[in-house]
Amino acid sequence: MPLDVTVPLDVTVVVPAKDEAENLLILLDEIGAALEGRRFEVIVIDDGSSDGTGDVLKQYRLTHPWLRPLRHAVACGQSCAVRTGVLHARGAVVATIDGDGENNPAYIPQLLDALNAAGPACALAAGQRVGRKASLAKRLASKGANKLRGAILKDNTRDSGCGLKALRREVFLTLPYFDGWHRFLPALVMREGFGVTHVDVLDRQRRHGQSKYGIFDRALVGVLDLFGVWWLRRRRKKLPQVSSLAD
Repeated sequence: MPLDVTVPLDVTVVVPAKDEAENLLILLDEIGAALEGRRFEVIVIDDGSSDGTGDVLKQYRLTHPWLRPLRHAVACGQSCAVRTGVLHARGAVVATIDGDGENNPAYIPQLLDALNAAGPACALAAGQRVGRKASLAKRLASKGANKLRGAILKDNTRDSGCGLKALRREVFLTLPYFDGWHRFLPALVMREGFGVTHVDVLDRQRRHGQSKYGIFDRALVGVLDLFGVWWLRRRRKKLPQVSSLAD
């Protein structure tokens, strides 16, 4: 039974995935259980996988009409995969979660509730990982990057790299895009004049495979991106206060 596209949705869950065939079935079941009773869809972007991820998604969709699998012909990176999902989303809120299973979908309702409780002036509920299960090298790199980012951007966010986030789609679409943009969402949302709220989330081990989006290959680019975002924020001098002349 196909998804009724005439029914408005509460949330679209966007999942970037590269070579995650072994993890996705469990993750999708968890997302479905976490959002039971809500109006939702899940968009998984197969980012040029070569391990049968696309076949797994096609088979799963036969019995789960809320799944909308999309595919990049070649790997374009995590940021691009997230952007593809946002552009195709039909939910008023877009929730993001990594495809490797390290993020627990049980926290998605908490993010949605936190965003709703914060009101329309807040556009982003960002997960903040505690109890990191990543390698020591990855934890140290993440800690250093977060400290540098916080000192320069002052985005009041301890952990901007957490894949669990919930963001109002209409605001998501206004954000300037660049590769690596998903790591700077709090600062970019604040640039648009909106607030950010935070939810602590427990990290967990991935069940199968290894990370496809590494740390050392993006270190230098990440520093350049950081100063690019700093420049973007400095160039936004005034936020327009808009009212209708027809009222």
